[in-house]
Amino acid sequence: MYDEDELAAIRESREAWEAESLDPVLEKHGERKDRFATVSNEEVDRLYTPADVDGVDYEDDLGFPGEHPYTRGVYPTGYRGRTWTMRQFAGFGTAEETNDRFHYLIENGQTGLSTAFDMPTLMGLDSDDPMSLGEVGKEGVAVDTLRDMEILFDGIDVDEVSTSFTINPSAPVIYAMYVALADQQGVDREELRGTLQNDMLKEFIAQKEWVTPPESSLDLVTDTVEYCAQETPKFHPISVSGYHIREAGSTAAQELAFTLADGFAYVEDGIDRGMDVDEFAPTLSFFFNSHNSIFEEIAKFRAARRIYARVMEDWYAAESEASKQLKFHTQTAGQSLTAQQPLNNIVRVTLQALAAVLGGTQSLHTNSYDEALALPSEDAVRVALRTQQIIAEESGAADIVDPLGGSFAIEALTEEMEARVMAYIEEIREMGDGSVRDGVLAGIEEGYFHREIQEAAYEYQRRVDEDEETVVGVNRYAVDEDTSPDTLHVDEERAREVQLGRLADVKAERDDDAVAETLAALADAVEAGENAMPYIVDAVKAYATMGEIMNVFESEHGSYQETASVA
Repeated sequence: MYDEDELAAIRESREAWEAESLDPVLEKHGERKDRFATVSNEEVDRLYTPADVDGVDYEDDLGFPGEHPYTRGVYPTGYRGRTWTMRQFAGFGTAEETNDRFHYLIENGQTGLSTAFDMPTLMGLDSDDPMSLGEVGKEGVAVDTLRDMEILFDGIDVDEVSTSFTINPSAPVIYAMYVALADQQGVDREELRGTLQNDMLKEFIAQKEWVTPPESSLDLVTDTVEYCAQETPKFHPISVSGYHIREAGSTAAQELAFTLADGFAYVEDGIDRGMDVDEFAPTLSFFFNSHNSIFEEIAKFRAARRIYARVMEDWYAAESEASKQLKFHTQTAGQSLTAQQPLNNIVRVTLQALAAVLGGTQSLHTNSYDEALALPSEDAVRVALRTQQIIAEESGAADIVDPLGGSFAIEALTEEMEARVMAYIEEIREMGDGSVRDGVLAGIEEGYFHREIQEAAYEYQRRVDEDEETVVGVNRYAVDEDTSPDTLHVDEERAREVQLGRLADVKAERDDDAVAETLAALADAVEAGENAMPYIVDAVKAYATMGEIMNVFESEHGSYQETASVA
């Protein structure tokens, strides 16, 4: 962006500034610490100038919003056309209770729903399974059959709301229930909008929830992608998720690299299935964490778009611009929330949300300040939602497209992030002999991702323990008094009682022959290697349970035991 003579003059001027202005101040006063670094432990410079971005070509590396390589955003108008979708994660107890919370959020201005499920549902178990004891409705809503989905969305028109489902091993069953619900409501499937997390590779890397082994899990993910492209083209069948990788302790660069590698693995699997990349790639979406180091996070989001656009074009021959546009949801960092002085979390969440907005997110969830203590209360949820609304409507942050684009610091950090991320992706690709998918699968089996994340998490905790990293209210500025707010209480016994009663009623009322027939057809399809989704939709419409459907896959593919890794 500057010619060599200008850069030489700037370098000379900087040397003069250091000698004449900086050094005398440093000698007299010093600086408040010896080393300045991000949460990821990446050192940042004191000052950035055009000399730090001398390799950046404006047209090739930045361009304009809405144009390749999308560094500055996927939409020409940014948030001036419309703001990001505001979502608050909601789900606890029974479907009735969560439905009440959905209506409360919509009445308070939320523009998209985001559903949290309890552990049995996440793991493909029914509420009456012995393994579910003590977990029914505890950390999310329990969904056993289509009846629960009907109650969950009672009074909500699914063609008027975008719904996100945070679920993975049993995600295809939840998606099938949503499709069946749309059919019940008379909604054209092509108008159904929302996002299914459905990112099984991430599960084996970080979150550790699975039913069958990696390759069979990947096959089922690709089934949903294929089915979604044909039946519900406005619905996103995967939210490729870096969030949980970051929550497990990764650095920002690891989060982005491993997430993009997973995304490219899904692309390769779809292409190998015989699908046209431009048919399904536009339906893919991403999900990132936004942590405390504002500028590192902004750089991460910008680098993500640029890397994705280039790789989709160069490696996978994507021609449609929609196939090259990385669109993503962001959630503020749960890992950063503290039980000590929880009101401090409001400030943390605000800064993290601002970073996501300045980085160009399409959708945003702001954590509630009491989430380190319990599921969020209504008051805490309202504050979290109002945080987004204030950023959108009072701060002016949504008025300028990519407002930090061209900042010497931001562009330098974006370049550095891209270099680190591509080094990781190339390493993963080499592990797969040229295939990112095979490299990811090999990395899972060999414990590669686990070791990388484990080392980063250990290093961060060491810095906190040794006071190299400040956590306000924890290792600095602590107080003795109890600062815990009133928290939400979920009546677990009542939730379990209601859920088991409803499940028993459904089993008593349904047509058992129809259930058996649909499950047998699903089993035959799985054994034959057919796309399982049409058969899952038929099964949920017959009111087959979550556990009955997922048992078909486990019976065919077996369970999975993670290989122990040694750091």
